[in-house]
Amino acid sequence: MDGMHVNKTRLIFIGMVVLAALLLPFVVGSYRVFQFNLVLVYAIVLLGLNMLTGYNGQISLGHGAFYAIGAYVAAILMDKLGVPYWATVPAAGAVCFVAGFLFGFPALRLHGHYLALATFALGISMPQILKYKGLEQWTGGVQGIVILKPQAPFGLNISQDHWLYLFTLFIALLMFWLAWNILRGRVGRAMVAIRDHPIAAEAMGINVGAVKTLTFGISALYAGVGGALGAIVVQFVAPDSFVALVSISLLIGIVIGGLASISGVIYGAIFIQFVPNIADEISKAAPWAVYGLFLLAFVFLAPKGVAGLVQLLWGKAEASWKRVRAQKATLQS
Repeated sequence: MDGMHVNKTRLIFIGMVVLAALLLPFVVGSYRVFQFNLVLVYAIVLLGLNMLTGYNGQISLGHGAFYAIGAYVAAILMDKLGVPYWATVPAAGAVCFVAGFLFGFPALRLHGHYLALATFALGISMPQILKYKGLEQWTGGVQGIVILKPQAPFGLNISQDHWLYLFTLFIALLMFWLAWNILRGRVGRAMVAIRDHPIAAEAMGINVGAVKTLTFGISALYAGVGGALGAIVVQFVAPDSFVALVSISLLIGIVIGGLASISGVIYGAIFIQFVPNIADEISKAAPWAVYGLFLLAFVFLAPKGVAGLVQLLWGKAEASWKRVRAQKATLQS
């Protein structure tokens, strides 16, 4: 009965969080709506990266490249071909899945820091590829591409910012649901088995190469979807928006939020979006020094990420609740 009560409590809590997310754009200003829109975008990208690194053990320092590919696919389809904004999101995800899957094949030979360096090379080369003159007619070169913000459909009486937030929230919830089902299924269990004991996983009949390559593809798909949404939200893409620092920030996000944690990506996305701004407000002269202090504080205070800290506090609250119920039962008897 206690387990059923805990699960019911968690479901109620998740429902309240979703409801709060739905109401959020109607109680804050336009700029805050824009910021929280980017939080949702980063959460989607971090979710894919966490599946790759947290659940499968493959370290990537180049996911900013897949994020850029997704953004450019959406921008090119909208600006050059007139494709509706909502159709560019699955298209960007499909293109990035293929790109990630193909990149995953040679990456099978690499492990640990060697894989990290290979993906980092992809991340730092992407801005230069996007500036290549042979692609300039599509990518816009150094000038980038400007796209229009979509209008609310069906004559809804809400602003463009509010509609775009609700659209991004719907995609985010869909991607979270998909990740939850993947990680609970055979593929998710195989990911974790390979991360923990690759030799034992192979001995049990798991095709290690296929699962690792598929995981890379899925992770890139999430980055592509996030990139497409990010391009639509910002209304602009340019090569210098996808420097190597983006990839490093994404890795920081999953570590701060909590490795191998679905809820942790939300905390990581909030960190990516708001902490640099807070650091800049604290010190205009040395914002990165303040940012570094924030990183150190999080590492020391929450070594398992914010999600781990929240889980610890939640466990203590549950234990207290059980003690209170036991005391009440004793008094009544």
